[in-house]
Amino acid sequence: MVDPNGENPETSSGIGKFTNMKKLIIIVLVLVTIGSISYYNRIELLFAGVHFMMTQGEIAPNHDIPWSKPESSAQRDDRPNIVLILADDLGWNDLTFNGGGVAGGVVPTPNIDSIAADGVMFTNGYAASGTCAPSRAALMTGKYPTRFGFEFTPTPGPMLPVLNAVGKATSNSPLPSVTYFDDYEDDEKPAYAEMGLPSAEITIAERLKEAGYYTAHIGKWHLGRTNGMSAIDQGFDDSLLMASGFYLEPDDPNVVNSQQMFDPIDRFQWAAYQHAASFNDSERFKPAGYLTDYWTDEAIKVIENNRDRPFFLYLAHWAVHTPLQALKSDYDALAGIEDHKLRVYSAMVRSLDRSVGRVLDALKANGLDENTIVIFTSDNGGAGYIGIPDVNEPFRGWKITYFEGGIHVPYLMKWPRQIPAGTIFENPVHHFDIPVSALAAAGIEADPDLDGVNLLPHVKGDSREPPHQALFWRGGHYQVVISDGWKMQRTDRPDKTWLFNLAQDPTEQQNIAAGNTAQVALMSQLLDIHNANQSEPAWPALVEFPIRIDKTVDLPFEEGDEYIYWPN
Repeated sequence: MVDPNGENPETSSGIGKFTNMKKLIIIVLVLVTIGSISYYNRIELLFAGVHFMMTQGEIAPNHDIPWSKPESSAQRDDRPNIVLILADDLGWNDLTFNGGGVAGGVVPTPNIDSIAADGVMFTNGYAASGTCAPSRAALMTGKYPTRFGFEFTPTPGPMLPVLNAVGKATSNSPLPSVTYFDDYEDDEKPAYAEMGLPSAEITIAERLKEAGYYTAHIGKWHLGRTNGMSAIDQGFDDSLLMASGFYLEPDDPNVVNSQQMFDPIDRFQWAAYQHAASFNDSERFKPAGYLTDYWTDEAIKVIENNRDRPFFLYLAHWAVHTPLQALKSDYDALAGIEDHKLRVYSAMVRSLDRSVGRVLDALKANGLDENTIVIFTSDNGGAGYIGIPDVNEPFRGWKITYFEGGIHVPYLMKWPRQIPAGTIFENPVHHFDIPVSALAAAGIEADPDLDGVNLLPHVKGDSREPPHQALFWRGGHYQVVISDGWKMQRTDRPDKTWLFNLAQDPTEQQNIAAGNTAQVALMSQLLDIHNANQSEPAWPALVEFPIRIDKTVDLPFEEGDEYIYWPN
């Protein structure tokens, strides 16, 4: 049959069906192709989302900082100034003070080393945690951070889920992350800015300010931004805050970058960060140059402005934390280092040492060096996720562990008027001893409830007793105690106990737990007693990441690799 238009209806219908089928197939193929491309590029798409989410908001142009200045009639008294310089993720082997040094010692650190030469080197100085924020809480309060629930490091909202997703998609390790994202209600998971140092805690800055000191914070804070937790609400007259994490914009001609594509943390940072600062919680603005040098420029202004009154300067550097970004001038000065990543990292160490030298020079130029206490330390040890294997030598472990590589840090102090040059102190000391010692130097009696002790009598030989009978660390189920030369670590994941005799084995090579059950029982009892006097975490751990003790992140997992799980 032929229709009025001369077409065969059956043939026409068949052609129509074929055409529709062809369109459907094309649509399906397009969707499959899009899906395949999306799946193949899912990590890049995920980080693109992170970039969009984390880089909103205006950043104003740079402007001069209106630092507070004393009245013209101000008169200096005889109390010492206090300068606390905190490095970030600095490895034990990054400095040359102990015969080592980054890149095989080809990058000297004479300015940092001079603090030890002109004062005291604490050979067994310990960070309060294997990660940054709890250590900072201890440095500000003189307490174990677990005393007030600061057990885990605050992270921006999307960070932990993104790291977990990327790790699952890219890792060849048989050790999966453990997550608890769905175990808590939203009101049990505070926002990033709400996780921090409770306003009820009294900081060293508050005590010094009450006693007439001018107090200034420069750099990283990481102790909360709301509810009375920002630096200017915790005792600092002025705070120049690191408001994001780039040292310079990555396309700045004065910077050399090194990205670690094997590391989810590094990839998150490159997606999320900007180059920004904030003064006294005001709007964000562009820092005037490379962060390490910019913080130093402003620290020198603080010193010069306050030469006629006692001051406390907390210079909390970002260096040498990732992202790895070096000034081109520092990078160019290290042409003998062939490996690009190591050269960038070494240049960052170089800039940190230059900063310390400039601060020391400013104190001397203003006639303040003899009666200023200068303290230098790091918030934790060097990170394994940068892929540089010797940052913590000779110690095992990294940041994000309680092995010595994670918590045994440079710990140096000078006060020419009181501390003899070249002093070596070998008994274990802790971050929380720093604020107590500083308060004592300023003539302020510390609260007897604090965990820290005044180190000055010990350093000067007035006390022969060790400062501490035992020291403790806790991050969820991963817990550690050092007492009388012994160190025990215990975890639930893996279900394992390590025991080391640090007097005989300071680098934790031989686990002797199996043959020393009585000592393990004694150490376990000490931990249990300590835990009974700590608070519950103020916010929950949402993930546990596996961390290998002896390998950097870029190396493949092998049977027999020792590891811990780090809750955060």
